Amino acid sequence: MNNNILVTGGSGFIGSNFIQYLINNTDYQLIINLDKLTYAGNPDNLINLENDPRYEFINGDICNKDCIKKIFHDYKPNKIVHFAAESHVDRSIDGPKDFINTNIIGTYFLLEESLSFYNRLNKPSKSFFKFHHISTDEVFGSLGESGSFTENTPYDPSSPYSATKASSDHLVRAWFRTFGLPVTISNCSNNYGPYQFPEKLIPLMIIKCLSEKSLPIYGKGENIRDWLYVEDHCKAIDLILQDGTIGDTYNIGGNNEIRNISIVESICSVLDRLSPANSGKLYHELITYVTDRPGHDYRYSIDSTKIKNDLNWEPKETFDTGLIKTIEWYLKNEVWWRKIKDHVYKQERLGVSS
Repeated sequence: MNNNILVTGGSGFIGSNFIQYLINNTDYQLIINLDKLTYAGNPDNLINLENDPRYEFINGDICNKDCIKKIFHDYKPNKIVHFAAESHVDRSIDGPKDFINTNIIGTYFLLEESLSFYNRLNKPSKSFFKFHHISTDEVFGSLGESGSFTENTPYDPSSPYSATKASSDHLVRAWFRTFGLPVTISNCSNNYGPYQFPEKLIPLMIIKCLSEKSLPIYGKGENIRDWLYVEDHCKAIDLILQDGTIGDTYNIGGNNEIRNISIVESICSVLDRLSPANSGKLYHELITYVTDRPGHDYRYSIDSTKIKNDLNWEPKETFDTGLIKTIEWYLKNEVWWRKIKDHVYKQERLGVSS
């Protein structure tokens, strides 16, 4: 029996970190990365694995049924980890269609082929098969000053992005309850760390600081997120694959609720120490406030009690230790982010076309 794992969207931020984690910490015979290589899918994220016999890259689309069918036929994976998604709220405001196609229809095609493959397996092989779906805390909507999202929180998405992710979660549960596909789901808080595409807050602010450009903060910067270091997230996913209960959902949070303005101020302070501005100014002098994002959720907070109790998982990184690691990575990998900045994303404002 094969011990192969299929990772969709494995050239993106979290997916590429997860594949690096699998290579270094697991004994899978083969790790298959299916990625369409949209703007956020970067082959450079996994360039060190190009000649690794345990790694196979396939440039393909989860909306292409023939492509998915061929992967199951050729590689017979017994684990599926589904990262592939359009994931930036601002882009979903500018163009919801791509989010509907990838996040909903693509998930449907992947579920259909997974179920067809699963139903052809013999009983021992079925016991090892699992489909794990990566989701987000944004499906739960917005919180006030108190309370946290649990696995039982009703869905209340606010953006086209979160609405399409909520839809994909419902599909995955339906394929378990109706058809018996062995699935698990995880809803994570905001991730940060190496290889994050610089449209997201933390890498965007790091790179703008290093370029000595203005640091645009939505609204008053009072929106609160729970920040999760990406390697902690990868460990949690691996534990769910190993020991998670079929049909269950697990919330994964970093226990780091921080206001956006505080995040940017922390980045400025660390960079003042590690890489002072050539102009001699302090980086916080670059902070500016811009019109808020339409439908901007005020606060997210994840209650990770279930995964702590069931799988003995807790984040290892505090926000301070994770942020320093992240900033140091971007300082050491200027070639990586400059290539994106010069050719893919020039850090223009998105999501204002409501």
